[in-house]
Amino acid sequence: MTTGLEGLHRNVPLSTQLAERMRDRIDSRDWPVGMRIPAESALVAELGVSRNSVREALRSLVHAGLLDARPGDGTYVRARSELRAVLERRARRSRPGDAAEVRSMLECQGARLASTRATPAEVETIRAALRDRDRAADAPTFAAADLAFHRAVVAASGNALLAELHENLDGLAEHIEAVTATPDFATSLAENRELNACHADLLDAIVANEADRAESLAAEIVRRSYATRTP
Repeated sequence: MTTGLEGLHRNVPLSTQLAERMRDRIDSRDWPVGMRIPAESALVAELGVSRNSVREALRSLVHAGLLDARPGDGTYVRARSELRAVLERRARRSRPGDAAEVRSMLECQGARLASTRATPAEVETIRAALRDRDRAADAPTFAAADLAFHRAVVAASGNALLAELHENLDGLAEHIEAVTATPDFATSLAENRELNACHADLLDAIVANEADRAESLAAEIVRRSYATRTP
């Protein structure tokens, strides 16, 4: 992130430019989600601008849902993009089944496109996530690997907007954790051998450039995973 007044434009409001630079820090994970960002005084000293300009920039990012101002504590990064903040708010007003339907649409199209567009490097990323999923010894590790697998498949679609929508679909990670949060994790996996096999078959379909099969398997995975949701 550029510091001081370097690179600023006279015809664009200063607070707008400062907000954009802060967005860059959030997007690059220099300011990761959950982090308490530097205090206003520290930002003023670093950027060499007025406190009012910094305050206005922070206020706009709070309004956008990227930052969370906590009186007496500080300001924290809430989300990496406005899209996630919007989807998060919208998801709270949705039926439980809505997330499953949206996830199915995104992952089916993502798998279809990945079967024709995935690069060798992207295939290896999917394969590595599947390997981590198969080796997981507990529910949290499994959930993280499973989420990484599905995100890698959609990312391999070559459609950046589709991938961003999928990555920011609120409730997806929480759902995977809920599905795997059973008293006996090993038993849960054993009872879902067909679901687990579908993941390996999906990778095979992508490698083989079988678009219809990849799309069908993606739909089956979502259907089976939600069917096994723990009450």
